[in-house]
Amino acid sequence: MSDKIKAAVIGTGHLGRHHVRVLSELSGVELVGVADLDYGSAKKHAKKYGSKAYKDYRELVGKVNAVSIVTPTETHHRIARDFLKAGCNTFVEKPITNRPEHASELIDTAEKSSAILQVGHIERYNAAVTKVREYVKTPKFIEVNRLSKFPDRSMDIGVVLDLMIHDIDIILSFVNSPVAEIESVGTPVFSEDKEDIANCRLKFKNGCIANITASRISYKSERKFRVFQEDAYISLDYEKQDFVIYTKKRKKVTSPKDVKRIKPKVEKKEPLKAELKDFISCVREGRQPEVTGHQGLTALKLALEITDKI
Repeated sequence: MSDKIKAAVIGTGHLGRHHVRVLSELSGVELVGVADLDYGSAKKHAKKYGSKAYKDYRELVGKVNAVSIVTPTETHHRIARDFLKAGCNTFVEKPITNRPEHASELIDTAEKSSAILQVGHIERYNAAVTKVREYVKTPKFIEVNRLSKFPDRSMDIGVVLDLMIHDIDIILSFVNSPVAEIESVGTPVFSEDKEDIANCRLKFKNGCIANITASRISYKSERKFRVFQEDAYISLDYEKQDFVIYTKKRKKVTSPKDVKRIKPKVEKKEPLKAELKDFISCVREGRQPEVTGHQGLTALKLALEITDKI
């Protein structure tokens, strides 16, 4: 495909406006339209990046061959289905939908129309996560803390589907084993009926344990991912896009002097830009994305099981 990819963004909220910016900057992409029920917001961001504003996303169906859907989760199914039926390659922000049967329908629709369906699990494109895969071998224990301030968005879902699902996806990509047991707790604090803080303990069939905490009521931001395995302890900071490895200098460790600290070089990048650039490459080359609809569905199912346990 040599011509420019005609693209559109549906949703210009907190994250959607960044999708508009990134797609307008990518080489080989023509940002045809920006749609939002808040037409004023659509006009503002379309004008800023030289595109056209729409109030109804359906006006863009058939006009583009790539679309980025950045709307409330409950609308993902309806909007993505309309574009996929038309054969449009579709990027859907995480979670793919709020119901597994809806996600399955999107996967089937994409396959029937030969359209690409990519799910926006952005941490897959974090430079530190990409690099650390060289060092993660057989995790025995994983500990994750993802803390953020109370948001003014994504209030249609709880913290598990909003934040924890990022780490669920990364853990599933590291641990090559089915989940055997789930224990989880959580509670609303500022929300009326959705959990704002949650903790989950996953036990995998191969024996690996993952302990995950997600909060959206913290006064500080923290996104740490720690892996413990037979030969090393790895501590990764999502926000800083770096990680440190602690490993043995010799077979028997008797003091801190026997432990070696390694800090691999990580070339930092904007994860969203890397993610959308990959999506456009998939469209151009006709290849499968890093996070397929099936992987998005797997993460969704586990997140919903965790929520049910709560």
